[in-house]
Parts: sequence; structure tokens; C-alpha cells
Amino acid sequence: MTRSHATLLAWLILCHAFLYAPIGFLVALSFNDSRLVTAWAGFSLRWYAALWQDQTLITAALLSLRIAAASATLALIVGTLAGYALARFGRFRMRGAFAAALAAPLVLPEVITGLSLLLLFVALEQGIGWPAGRGAGTVTLAHASISVAYVAVVVRARLAGTPVELEEAAMDLYAPPWQAFARVTLPLMAPALVSGWLLAFTLSLDDVVVASFTSGPGASTLPMVVFSSIKLGPTPELYALATLIVVAVAAILLAVWRAQRGLAAATIARDSPLR
Repeated sequence: MTRSHATLLAWLILCHAFLYAPIGFLVALSFNDSRLVTAWAGFSLRWYAALWQDQTLITAALLSLRIAAASATLALIVGTLAGYALARFGRFRMRGAFAAALAAPLVLPEVITGLSLLLLFVALEQGIGWPAGRGAGTVTLAHASISVAYVAVVVRARLAGTPVELEEAAMDLYAPPWQAFARVTLPLMAPALVSGWLLAFTLSLDDVVVASFTSGPGASTLPMVVFSSIKLGPTPELYALATLIVVAVAAILLAVWRAQRGLAAATIARDSPLR
């Protein structure tokens, strides 16, 4: 190994340590029997038991999961249609304005987005009586309106790399447009649809700024509860909660990695000339 390679490797290790050492420190603190960060009082699972009995955090976590799933599904439907229109409809009137409006949530600060959505919901409530107060429904709509842009970008990028001749060939073989879309276009878009849904789900689950503007009494999401608790100082229950989230994410990533390896191995075996 040359000196330049060794230096690059050292910088790489330092950067990863800077990113992941605090997470490891947090995981270790979740097993500390003491409430104090500066004192190690032995290994204990008491904070996980306390977390299981904390109804505030459990209720907020379940609410966040419901909102994230609903907003991701809604964003997937609208974002897929928008991305397909931009990728397959060619030039149409107001295309530039449509693309700019669709991309606006990607560049606007979340404070501006949250404030504008709050004003919209207040104006609608005063004008037509809907929504009747702010809660989980308004948070879901707010998250979906932001995530649509991300889903559209993913779908559009996927279709941009997919030749339209495949769909045209299906229609040349007497497949109606809906059948060509269902049997050709939709399977080709499947990886983008899964990625877009997961991205929208993660964005909703992680958001605190927009949710703070658009939520109401009794509709506090998990990030909002955690952010409010941190103001009074971190507690071991939050360390345990963070550890469970890290474990869940690691398990999902491991499952995806194993599935990709299995799919790659099956593809190689299928295409092997020795068969």
C-alpha cells in the first residue's frame, strides 16, 4: 500500500468514525443502569422496560407510522402520474411551469413550506369548513404534498433510462395501451415505485418542522415528542428508542442486501452458458 493510499484510508476511517461513533455511544448509553451520561453504573435493560411502558412515546410512534404509510401511498400515486407525464408526454403546454411547481418542495426551506400549508389549511377551514381543525389528516396531506416531488423525480429518472420502444413494440403486437402499461411499463417502473414509496415514508417519519406547523392537539408525531423531550434534557428512554430504530433500520438493510445477493445469484445461474 502506497503512502497516498494509506492517507486516504486513514481519512476514510476518521470520517466514518465521526459519523458512526456517536451512534455507537448512544447505543451503549441505552444499556447504562444510570440516568447520568457521565457515570456507568452497569449493564441494564431497565430503560427498554421503561420505554415499553411510556404510552406517550408509543402512541406518537404508532401515529407517525400511520401518517408515514398514508402519506407515502398518496405521494406514490400522485408522484407516479406526474413523473410519467414528464417522461412520456413530450412537450405540452405549461410543461415548464408544471415541472417547476413539482420541484419547488425540493428547494424550498421546510419552514416556508410548513407556514404556507398552515395558512392554506386555516383559509380552507374558514372558507369551506374543511379541515375541521388540524390533526393527523392535515399532517398526512402536508407530508404527501412534499413527498410527491421526490417520488416524481425517481419515477421520471427511471423512465428516462427505459426505451419507449418497448412499450411501442407491445402496442405493435396488438396490446391496448392499458395492457402495454400494465405488462411492460409498470414492471419496468417497479424498482422506482418501491424506492419512491420508501423515500416518502422515511421523509414523513423523520419530519418535525412541517408537522409542527400542520398538526394540532393530540396529533403529535414521534419526532415532535422527541424534540420536545430533548428541550428538558435527553433521557435514557430516548436512547433506548433510538437504539431500536437503529436495529430496525440495520435489519431492513441487511434483508435488502441479502435479497439483492440472492436475486443476482439467481440471475447469474439462469444466464449461465453451462446450463
